[in-house]
Amino acid sequence: MTTTNVPLDDFKADELQLENAAVTLEDVLPKHNKPWYKVPSLLKLNLLLLIPIMSSTIVGYDGSMLNGLQSLEDWQTFFNHPTGAYLGTISAAPTFGQCFSALFAGYLPDMMGRRPPILIGALTIIVGSILQAAAQNYAMFFIARFIIGVGSGVAVTPSPSLLSELAYPAHRHVMTTAYNVMWYSGSTIAAWVTYGTFHMKTGGNWSWRIPSILQCFFPCIQVLFIYFLPESPRYLVYKDRVPEARAVLAKYHADGDDSARIVDFELAEILQAITAEKEMKASSFKAFFLPENRLRLFIVIAVPFMQQMSGNGLVSYYLSLVLNSIGITTSSEQLVINGALNIYNFGLALIITAVVNRFRRRSLFIASTSGMLFVFTIWTVLSAINQQRNFEQKSLGQGVLTMIFFFFFAYNIGLLGLPYLYMTEVLPFHLRSKGMAITQMVNGLTSVYNGFVNSIAMDAISWKYYIVYCCILALEFCVVFFFFPETKGDTLEESAQRFDNARQKGKLEADPDTALEMNTV
Repeated sequence: MTTTNVPLDDFKADELQLENAAVTLEDVLPKHNKPWYKVPSLLKLNLLLLIPIMSSTIVGYDGSMLNGLQSLEDWQTFFNHPTGAYLGTISAAPTFGQCFSALFAGYLPDMMGRRPPILIGALTIIVGSILQAAAQNYAMFFIARFIIGVGSGVAVTPSPSLLSELAYPAHRHVMTTAYNVMWYSGSTIAAWVTYGTFHMKTGGNWSWRIPSILQCFFPCIQVLFIYFLPESPRYLVYKDRVPEARAVLAKYHADGDDSARIVDFELAEILQAITAEKEMKASSFKAFFLPENRLRLFIVIAVPFMQQMSGNGLVSYYLSLVLNSIGITTSSEQLVINGALNIYNFGLALIITAVVNRFRRRSLFIASTSGMLFVFTIWTVLSAINQQRNFEQKSLGQGVLTMIFFFFFAYNIGLLGLPYLYMTEVLPFHLRSKGMAITQMVNGLTSVYNGFVNSIAMDAISWKYYIVYCCILALEFCVVFFFFPETKGDTLEESAQRFDNARQKGKLEADPDTALEMNTV
């Protein structure tokens, strides 16, 4: 397609063909009178959106794969049974890479578009996966995982933004929520791949090299299909390529009908929002420190902190240590539990994704943090009693295992798919990619904590370490209750605008006839 740059001044949002100023999204959505998968344009669009969603699958595969490798005797022997800081360094290697990539990944989507960084990231992950599978020593394995982390950071930063900006308006909530849910698709595959290779008798350390090389499967899919995916219409408008943006909206949101009312409606909103943002002339990271954006900065820091520091890191990266602490020590049992937990989480997360838009965002966050706090407290008490009784009472170990499954039920309600939907709603276009970069940086820093401190603390004080997470969860509940505004019920542009209005008025409406008080930072 030939790039056409036309100044935004040549396009007037209020001149687009809409009957009246009170028109809403519901008024202009096409009436298909059949399921979306029978509408060719929507079916094609949603299949193509699987490409950015795979960025989350790739990250999930990596985390679960290392969890499985720790239960493989070949891997343990090859790396001399790593523990403590030695194990933590390997676990944190991708995190170091993500933190490094965050230094520049926030600029790439606004400079190059949403698609090219995904391609660059996928190619980088492929290189890292090959090196990881061929690792001959600890240093080579660490460097390979660092490279994988760099690629993941570059690919992940634009992926949620592209999803939210390109998705069909009625599907945006589900598609954006599905992004992080697909973390479990990768983790489930990795869990059962390592279980399968555990039973291999081929020698040559293939039990851990095969899962390593398979890590490049999804990045290869992204590389093959990325240019079939259209660019974000918001990015195209931002770059004064308005005719191309209109063509994308018409092709994928109106089944090719350029005169459809939804095309005019969406383009008018995008033009109005981006024109206003350009007039502000504040698109660098410094813009987060302006009064109207400080709460946004607080949210993009708090949410990833909660995602990583709610106790889930103990299970996601050190399940074998947790299971050892309750007397479940055999490799076969641990691998089966790892695989079963991932299937459970994936199925549960898909259900939550399907119904996410029926509930307020804030309510889901509150339910999640309060539920995790309640379950983790019981988990801590049972673990303490179990250790005092020298793990002789199997029912206590089974109780702890049950609490792990209940814990992830609560976690998945509010801290799996919802955060990326929520952050894309509170961030305007000019801050969206940079906000995602900050999120990746915080994710990386907290993952370093998980990678280093969790393994050392679990070895040193066992169940007593859980008390730290009980305190963190109590703090998270307070943060959500007092500082998280509601965003349900708006289009992408309306959410950001309503947030700005709320910042000025001191309140944010959850829907047209409901108002919620909002505290500001």
